[in-house]
Amino acid sequence: MRIENILGYQIEASVNALKQVLEPIETARGLPNACYTEPASIEAEQRRLFGDGWVCAGFVTDVPSIGDLFPFEFSGLPLFMVRGGDNVIRVFHNVCSHRGSILVEEPKTVKKSVVCPYHSWSYALEGELISSPHIGGPGKHSCPYLDKHSVALSKVRSAEWFNLVFIDLSGLAPEFSEYISPVVQRWKEFEGIPLVHTGVDSTITLEIDCNWKLAIENYCEAYHLPWVHPNLNSYSPLESHYSIVGENFSGQGSDSYSPSFSHEVKEFPTAPGLPSFWETRAEYIALYPNVLLGIHRDHFYAVLITPEGSRRTHERLKIFYYDETVRKSSFDAAREANRKQWQSIFLEDRSAVESMQRGRQSPGFKGGVFSPVMEQTTYAFHAWVARALLEGRGSKVATFD
Repeated sequence: MRIENILGYQIEASVNALKQVLEPIETARGLPNACYTEPASIEAEQRRLFGDGWVCAGFVTDVPSIGDLFPFEFSGLPLFMVRGGDNVIRVFHNVCSHRGSILVEEPKTVKKSVVCPYHSWSYALEGELISSPHIGGPGKHSCPYLDKHSVALSKVRSAEWFNLVFIDLSGLAPEFSEYISPVVQRWKEFEGIPLVHTGVDSTITLEIDCNWKLAIENYCEAYHLPWVHPNLNSYSPLESHYSIVGENFSGQGSDSYSPSFSHEVKEFPTAPGLPSFWETRAEYIALYPNVLLGIHRDHFYAVLITPEGSRRTHERLKIFYYDETVRKSSFDAAREANRKQWQSIFLEDRSAVESMQRGRQSPGFKGGVFSPVMEQTTYAFHAWVARALLEGRGSKVATFD
């Protein structure tokens, strides 16, 4: 395979820097500064990390009803998701097959079709071309050479899991079930339990002045808890955390999960049928490349990480519960307290990752080193990125007991 100029400087230096990341954790260096500062690194990541396998692109709740359209940009491409008349969510390239105009500029709901604002070509919610007005001349809406099947909307392979929408831009990745299987197996007790999202009171949006990878690697480890999250560490201390490393994810767990709301706040319903293991457990993993997941006996959240260039990141967090009763007004205070607690924690993280981004400007920083005990999870993510840049997404990282 031809090695590209991945990091924005000479190829030999680029490859050597990435190979250093793949050394054993005791001697490995972290990803070099160029991976966090150079536009060329984002271009390479768009091809090899985001464009060559399954990635998280949105939430099922973005299109809750039939006819809902949700446009978004992903890996530099204009896309949109739509819930079809058959209640299935599909993702399409957000361009008209006629002259390439953008079809959907903002979220909206339509009755039966997506209409191009340029020449009014229209498409069914499932992607087929419905009409091409005046294509054969005024009043003539068809012509013999137009094959409607060949000008249907260009579909992007997609899948749903835990109220998340995943896409495979390449169309060549293994089945989604294979990609998600390691997480499904780890959290099998939660599989099939309905997830309830209550809207804006369970949503957090943040803009972070850092490279997207810093948001991921910071989430993977608990090492920083005593200093960055002193309040969280008071009831979920560093000593109670353990490392988690899988084939395509890494993170941390806690065996002392106990919601720290006031006694006046109502407790959320627990997911049904959980073994006692989950009574005091919570787990937080980064599913590579770009979604953060947190699972507890009484709620689940997901954070969609979207790069905005090499030095800025958009984070969209949605909290889900396990029972429709949480929509009742009696849970208003509890939902608000939970949202505020997570928002406070992620804002504490923002200061940390923005500081690391500023540090990546210094030639005095050479990628850093890893604690073999405390940072196996961060090392696993670095190694996954380096190997994907060098070899493609098919490679795997080492796992730890």
